Amino acid sequence: MKTDTADQHWNDEWAAIAPESKWRIPEADVTRWAATLAPGARVLDLGAGVGRHALYLAEQGFEVTALDAAAEGLAAIRAAGKVSTVEARMDDLPFETGAFDHVLSWNVIYHGDEDVLLRTIAEIRRVLRPGGSYLGTMLSKRRLPHEQAKYPGREISRNAWVFDAPDTDKIHPHYFCSAAELLALFSGFECLWLEDREHQTPGSWHWHLKMERL
Repeated sequence: MKTDTADQHWNDEWAAIAPESKWRIPEADVTRWAATLAPGARVLDLGAGVGRHALYLAEQGFEVTALDAAAEGLAAIRAAGKVSTVEARMDDLPFETGAFDHVLSWNVIYHGDEDVLLRTIAEIRRVLRPGGSYLGTMLSKRRLPHEQAKYPGREISRNAWVFDAPDTDKIHPHYFCSAAELLALFSGFECLWLEDREHQTPGSWHWHLKMERL
């Protein structure tokens, strides 16, 4: 069964996104990370949405590629210019080995089951040069009880859940993990930073992580 289907929801969201949407504003963690990168570095924004991070990074002088499976988001990025866009799946990246100095993937790679996630992480590792950094987020298991309290849900495979939550992306599989499980998933990486953080909505716990490709 295909589980990386959330781009269907987000493609519709990007088609109707408002100018003032929060999805147009770069995250503070990303801007801080960008300030540490070498000028002109090659950066992949994996799951770029409408380009809030890809466009910001391009403005800072980086060589940016924005990848997404949702065509509407990529169209918005192309309209803004400055960034190369690629429509592809996150677990099958159409790039050469070591093609990027850094990879960013914000609120993306947990959309699927563990098989999809492991393939995606393996692809991130492959396209990163040794010593390159990965910045991203994952869903914390601390969040799961809050979702279960709001919506009926079922575990379709280990740690992968779908919820009866119409008009949200939660009808598509989401992967929730503990810190130990997260570190095991990222084989071939050294963990430089890991924090379980609650976002704007109460109970919306996400792991924020920075990894170095070994």
